[in-house]
Amino acid sequence: MERTNWTDIEFILQGLSEYPRAEKLLFVMCLLMYLVILLGNSTLIILTLLDSHLHTPMYFFLGNLSFLDIWYTSSFIPSMLIHFLSEKKTISFTRCVAQMSVSYTMGSTECVLLAVMAYDRYVAICIPLRYPIIMNKALCIQTAALSWGLGFLNSLTETILAVRLPFCRKNVINHFVCEILAFVKLACTDISLNEITIMLGNVIFLFVPLLLICISYIFILSTVLRINSAEGRKKAFSTCSAHIMVVTVFYGTILFMYMKPKSKDAAFDKLIALFYGVVTPMLNPIIYGLRNTEVHGAMRKFTARLVLEERMRNLHF
Repeated sequence: MERTNWTDIEFILQGLSEYPRAEKLLFVMCLLMYLVILLGNSTLIILTLLDSHLHTPMYFFLGNLSFLDIWYTSSFIPSMLIHFLSEKKTISFTRCVAQMSVSYTMGSTECVLLAVMAYDRYVAICIPLRYPIIMNKALCIQTAALSWGLGFLNSLTETILAVRLPFCRKNVINHFVCEILAFVKLACTDISLNEITIMLGNVIFLFVPLLLICISYIFILSTVLRINSAEGRKKAFSTCSAHIMVVTVFYGTILFMYMKPKSKDAAFDKLIALFYGVVTPMLNPIIYGLRNTEVHGAMRKFTARLVLEERMRNLHF
């Protein structure tokens, strides 16, 4: 087959082209969820920056998670919404690689960041007296930087290996977005190396953090069960319940995607992948917002301050 230069290559994102009415419905749903993602995560970031009571390691990492979710969804949802309403669902090689690289970076970073947040909860519950010493500002910045650095390095490695592949006409990606495995499978050469590195990356960035999270919560559970008072156990558990819910949603969706039997309906598989990409980032700020009294208090103070400033402006005029 004839090989082409990068500038000549365009990919067709098939999505649900065979179900145009379903795409219109998905457009409305994804647009609303994207607005919730932007509003919810932006609100959490603003609150963690403005409220001094939220200047703690847990909310520092939560701010990183919210920032990550905004970037992750913004890398593909706007273009996906355009494709839902247009007959031409093409994307250039450069845009496809950029989309793939950013989303892969954010996904890898989130896995590491969730493990770091689990360690933070372990220190807070299992060795609370040493918590301010261990989880100091320097360590928080270093672990957050490590999460972002490892995610970027993993994405960079996979992206470099992918863009070196020769591609042929015609390139149809049976997905809503540029997904790395679907991308490399379109190459006109052997992709064994790419498949091996992607598999290793999945093991390192999915299952190793999950193992560390499980180990952390084994120690946390052991400590909580040794607390004599029921109120003390409830309070200790409530400090990590939001993180448990986020991890359950994040890894539950991923494990379901990878471990479920291959569906005969390709559209169902694509919808599951869309659920992982859109619904999970939308749920994160909702879970933390509903489960944390500190966030409720910060939100009330922030709202009261906005109302007061508005009244002062009205009085001034």
